This record gives sequence, C-alpha cells and structure tokens, in this order.
Amino acid sequence: MIDKTSLWTVIVLLGLGSFGLRFVFTGLIGNRPLPIWLLRHLRYTAVAVLPGLVAPLVVWPAATGGALDAPRLIAALVTLVTGYFLKNVILAIVLGALTLYGGLALWD
Repeated sequence: MIDKTSLWTVIVLLGLGSFGLRFVFTGLIGNRPLPIWLLRHLRYTAVAVLPGLVAPLVVWPAATGGALDAPRLIAALVTLVTGYFLKNVILAIVLGALTLYGGLALWD
C-alpha cells in the first residue's frame, strides 16, 4: 500500500498538471485566435482519446476477469465498421450496444 504522503503528493501534482494544461488554453491564450496548425491537431483529440478509453474494456474486460471474449470483440467490430462506413456516431453506438447485449445473451 502506498503511504499517505506519496499518495497526496501524486494527487496534488496531477491536479496542478491538469490545471496547467487547461490554463494554457483558457488563461494564456484567452480570446486570441489559435494557429491553424493547432486547430488541425485539436480536431483529432476525440478520435485519439475515445479508442484509448474503450480498447482496454474490449481486450481486458473486468467482467470476464481480463480474458478476451467473443461478444465484446464482435460488438467492437460492429461499432467500428458502422462508424467507418455510415459516418454516424449515434447509430454506431446503438448497434454496438445491441450487439454486445445480444451476444452476452446468446453466449451466457
């Protein structure tokens, strides 16, 4: 177990780092226009963050003790293919969720 001093040091440092990153955009830049190259890179933030959040839940799900299983993998593939070809995020999420729940009902 981590001691309280180390824990609170990490919490405070992570909080300061998070505040610093946000302050750069809101406090320092303010109402000034952002450079075109920065705006171009910021468009891909959600595309980079969302797979990073979802991938561990598909590959190492806590519900199965960390073992890869077919319903989650198939649901992820359905979501990916739907989103890629139809360019509709809501439909991709709904079809992925329905596939997951249907797959869990069939495999359990």
